[in-house]
Amino acid sequence: QVQLVESGGGLVQAGGSLRLSCAASGSTFLANAMGWYRMAPGKQRERVAAITSGFSANYADSVKGRFTISRDNAKNTVYLQMNSLKPEDTAVYYCAAGQRVGVRSADYWGQGAQVTVSS
Repeated sequence: QVQLVESGGGLVQAGGSLRLSCAASGSTFLANAMGWYRMAPGKQRERVAAITSGFSANYADSVKGRFTISRDNAKNTVYLQMNSLKPEDTAVYYCAAGQRVGVRSADYWGQGAQVTVSS
């Protein structure tokens, strides 16, 4: 099992920045891939970004050029730097991990962190 704990959510004005962190513990060898997902009210869960242990990353089109995912394998931590935030980025952001992280599914999930972007 892998336990994931997110931190860094909050309230920010449009155009601002936030950084989310997610620390993994337990059987971290199972966390080959890690990712960030978000769920806004009335919408499906969306994979925002994902990164492998070899640092190969991909992003949803809606965040390309604004968000950056990174990981520190020594600390078993993944980060999501969010710049130029928009009100439509408002959602609960979830960290996830597994051998791979799919478009909508993963093996392990964090508890979620609220990100609210005011206009």
